[in-house]
Amino acid sequence: MATIITEDCINCGACEPECPNTAIYQGGVEWELNGATHPAIDEDIFYIVPDKCTECVGFFDQEACAAVCPVDCCIPNPDIVETEEVLLARAKELHPEETFGEDFPSRFKGEGGEAAPAEAPVAEATPAAQPAAPAAAPAPQPAPTAAPAPAPVADSVALSIPSVDEWEVPINCHRCDGEFSAPFRHFRIGIVFYCTHCGGSLVVNSSMFKDVATALDSFHAQWVGDFEAFQAKRQRELDEFEERKRVDLENFSATLKQVVSKAKPAGRTHRRLSLFGFQRVG
Repeated sequence: MATIITEDCINCGACEPECPNTAIYQGGVEWELNGATHPAIDEDIFYIVPDKCTECVGFFDQEACAAVCPVDCCIPNPDIVETEEVLLARAKELHPEETFGEDFPSRFKGEGGEAAPAEAPVAEATPAAQPAAPAAAPAPQPAPTAAPAPAPVADSVALSIPSVDEWEVPINCHRCDGEFSAPFRHFRIGIVFYCTHCGGSLVVNSSMFKDVATALDSFHAQWVGDFEAFQAKRQRELDEFEERKRVDLENFSATLKQVVSKAKPAGRTHRRLSLFGFQRVG
């Protein structure tokens, strides 16, 4: 069976980057195959092109789109039933550069060689009190470019910021308009967050992740650059100040020598007679 997206779709976009065949498109966007473009299958919500869907056979042991969908709207299409052989053949046609061995992943391979159930796996619900926990384990995403740690500054400068991974990302609930936050290390494509106010779900899509990662990386780079420039300037000023004081010290040494040389020397030893006619030295 090909997989379809039902009208329950909330246009979160979590499924699109997970598809190994680029078979998922946003509503209204034309789809492409072998260099030819075709009209959009749906104008309002994300849709899956049947001619490009392999139910992830050859890549995953379940449909990746169903695994990350927060509302379970990626389901098998009962009108298009296809065998594992047909789906694997399509995968080979779509990916001629790939080599599919005998142990290729497939949702059809259950225990004892029996076919896996057609229903898409349902992600375990996460309590609203734990917004950072993912509802499903998406495919690994590339880690964001790590910003360099802020350069050390003098004790007099106490202002600091968290690392990129520890930065709290503000999240706005589309249902109740409530706000909560989660560390950026959890803010990955396909991760589901639940509102701490109403329990509503939000899925991080590729554009959200890219925008947040770019903003954090840019700010950290600017922050570090400003502190490094400040420190370099302060070091130059310190070096110039020390050089001036070294010259002042040398000049003072010469001045002190002159002061000493101008002072009147002690009187010379002279002789005087005592009462008994002897000379005294004193």
